[in-house]
Amino acid sequence: MSEQYFSASPQSESRPSRFSVEFAGESYVFACDRGVFSVGELDEGTRFLLESLPPLTGRVLDLGCGWGPVGTILGRQNRALEIVMCDVNPRAVELSRKSLQLNGVTNASVLLSDGFSEVAGSFDAIVTNPPIRAGKQVIYRLFDDALSRLKPGGCLYIVIRKQQGAESALKHLAEYGTSVIGKHKGFWIIRAGGQSDE
Repeated sequence: MSEQYFSASPQSESRPSRFSVEFAGESYVFACDRGVFSVGELDEGTRFLLESLPPLTGRVLDLGCGWGPVGTILGRQNRALEIVMCDVNPRAVELSRKSLQLNGVTNASVLLSDGFSEVAGSFDAIVTNPPIRAGKQVIYRLFDDALSRLKPGGCLYIVIRKQQGAESALKHLAEYGTSVIGKHKGFWIIRAGGQSDE
């Protein structure tokens, strides 16, 4: 089986690079490398997730941060946020740290963590583009763990393609006041926790 981007020990040869991203009228520069998800570009699902988020406050977790687009962009958009980023892939963690530096984001920290194993405390919001290819058992455990780490009124935000299990994920999360807050080209943005829509 070929190496997956969610591997804790990427074996692919390192080929560091940098690339730029335009988002909400601002330019960002990101560090990237082989062995991580969406090398050299902001993938459509993550972009749609960022576009769909409501204004966030307080402490925010970027779960499975990869090379850092979500935490970096949120951190620069709102310097009042306290952002924690985590990933099981050590290469991704180092790339995220470099990306924060490249964009002058000082209100975020990055942890090497298998899910929540090294993540402390609770959060006002948790944001994730989950590693679908890891399988339902893995991602549903991540969702359940995330929901247990939300502060009262906090929300989990997930992007999933319909054809990759959005409907079954919605059913799994149904007891948590779940709603779909956006759909675009097969991508669904699911919100769980907090207050459901009236």
